[in-house]
Amino acid sequence: MDVFDIEPLFTRADGTYLCARWGRPIVPVVFGVEDDTISLLKGAFEAVCGLARHTMAETDPELGANVMMLFCREWGDLAAVPDLDRLVPELAELVARLIKADANQYRIFRFDDQGAIQACFIFLRMDEQLSEVSADTLALSQAVQSIVLWSDVAFMNASPLAMAGGNAVLRPDIAGVIRAVYDPVMPAVAQDASHALRLAARIEVLH
Repeated sequence: MDVFDIEPLFTRADGTYLCARWGRPIVPVVFGVEDDTISLLKGAFEAVCGLARHTMAETDPELGANVMMLFCREWGDLAAVPDLDRLVPELAELVARLIKADANQYRIFRFDDQGAIQACFIFLRMDEQLSEVSADTLALSQAVQSIVLWSDVAFMNASPLAMAGGNAVLRPDIAGVIRAVYDPVMPAVAQDASHALRLAARIEVLH
């Protein structure tokens, strides 16, 4: 990938550039699905963390878990999750927006004092469309979209995944970007588009 491919991945709809990676080990927790699916989801995060050479942990010292995945049938169900409104103060307004937009997924990121990712809340409404997606594909997709702060329009026209032998796999070009973002020489946060040039250079080195 060259800079012209990379820059749009972190250029938001309003034209600003922002890339951030996790500043702490990832600790996922999953609600609303069977145990088998929980294992699959956590396995996807392990695989993506391995690619990024980032770590996972059993617990986060501040939050306990810092990646929270909630599956629901209707957005209104989120209001019944104990203490969720404390973690997501804007929950009532968010639920109203999601219902109005007929959305089936939403991610909220929280950041530390340096701007690195501190937590991620993933909400998934299992409508007809999402219910047709296999569990392993859904798991990998969510892990990939949570490991880095991508642009809000990065994957609007093309998924970060591809099919290979009937299985969903991470696109090699996106895998290369993730590895480059997590390279120790790269900053945890970048707000200038020149960062895309540095990413392109790191991809060449790491290839």
